[in-house]
Parts: sequence; structure tokens; C-alpha cells
Amino acid sequence: MVVVTTITAIENDAFKLDMNIEQNQSLPMLRLWQLISPALPVGAYAYSQGLEYALHAEWLGDEDDVKQWIQGQVRHSLSYLDIPVLKRLYQAWTNHDESSVNQWSQFLIASRESSELLAEDLHLGRALAVLLTDLGIQRAEKYKQSDTACFASLLSLAAVEWNISLNEISNGYLWAWLENQVAAAIKLVPLGQTAGQRILMSVSESIPEAVEKGLAINDEDIGMLAPAVSIASALHETQYSRLFRS
Repeated sequence: MVVVTTITAIENDAFKLDMNIEQNQSLPMLRLWQLISPALPVGAYAYSQGLEYALHAEWLGDEDDVKQWIQGQVRHSLSYLDIPVLKRLYQAWTNHDESSVNQWSQFLIASRESSELLAEDLHLGRALAVLLTDLGIQRAEKYKQSDTACFASLLSLAAVEWNISLNEISNGYLWAWLENQVAAAIKLVPLGQTAGQRILMSVSESIPEAVEKGLAINDEDIGMLAPAVSIASALHETQYSRLFRS
């Protein structure tokens, strides 16, 4: 009886240990979902990043056009600029190297090719800084009104503080961008909800490869050129009737 009782106690302790390990591993993933949720109160829903003008000018007309527009940016723009910079910001926060944080934040901000894209990045970054400060991340406080508070910088800070891996936050960053673009397209084209889901399914298949490519890029190779997106964003500034801020 004593032996059986002892074995049962050991098994219970092992079960509790396994449960604690699983919970510790699950929490960062839950925090990632929190960061990329449309419910995150930073105002990302208000921006289309030039998509509104592209549809207004009839550069895009249907579901396939929108899919190619979005997919092209994931593969050829964000993977060459946002993801490699996100990696360097993540590493800088990990090493408590705020000089490098500011350097790469300024690099990303300088790469925004229109006033609307620049204003969007700063607005989202500052809004996230306010939120993270309220959630107890004190390193975010100085960025609430900073000119270097780009969204990727504060998102990478949250990832470091909440033990979200670099690969996971990189995939999450692209997913959040993709979901916002599809949400804008559903309102603007308009697309049905099922069409939006088809775009999400198709374009999301490109995200793992885009992340892998972006994380492997050397410093001297960081950068991209997306003339149509830049022109659409710049012309959106004077578009007569608008639903979105970019």
C-alpha cells in the first residue's frame, strides 16, 4: 500500500510538472495572439496603405487583383524591409541596446515613402507604446511621444518582454498586416467574407517563406522598392473621398 501510494504521488507530481511546462510554453503564444488581434487598440483598422487609392483609380478591380497586390508586398517588400529590421530591433531589445533600437527604428521610418505611410507607422507605434506602458512594460514609456516609435520597434519590445520567439513574432507581424489589408479590401472592393478568406488562405501560404527570407538578409541588402504602392499612397493624400487614413 505504501509503495502504491508513493508511486501515485510521484505520478501526480510529474503530471503537475508537465502541466506547468505546457502552460509556460502556451503563454507566449497567447500573448502573440493578443498582439496581432484586430482588437488591439492601436487603430490599425483605419489604414489601407494605398489600397484605397489603387481601387479608386481602378488599378485593381476584383479578388484576384487584390490578392496579387497584397501577395506582391509580402514577398517583395515586407520580406526585404520590415522583417529584417524587425529582427534587428528584437535583438537590440534583447541586448538592452537602445542605441541600436533607435538606429533601426529611424532606418525603418526613413524608408516610408509617403507622408501617410510615415504618419501611420508613428501613430501605430506611439499607440502601442501607450498600451504596453499601461500593461506594465516600462521600457515602452519613453516612446509614447517619440519620433522613433515605429510599430515594429514596439511590437518587437513586447515580443522580447513576453518571451515570444523571433520567428513567431515575424510570422505574426506579416499575418496582422495581411489581415488588415484584407479587411480593408472587403470594405472597399467590396469583397464578400468568403472571398476575403480565400485571399487570407492563399497569401498566408507565402508568409513562412517570406519570414525565412527576411530573417536571413544581411544589413547591406535590407531595402525594397514598391513604386505603385508609394504612388498610390502619395495620391491618396489628395483623394477627394476617403474611408481610410492612408
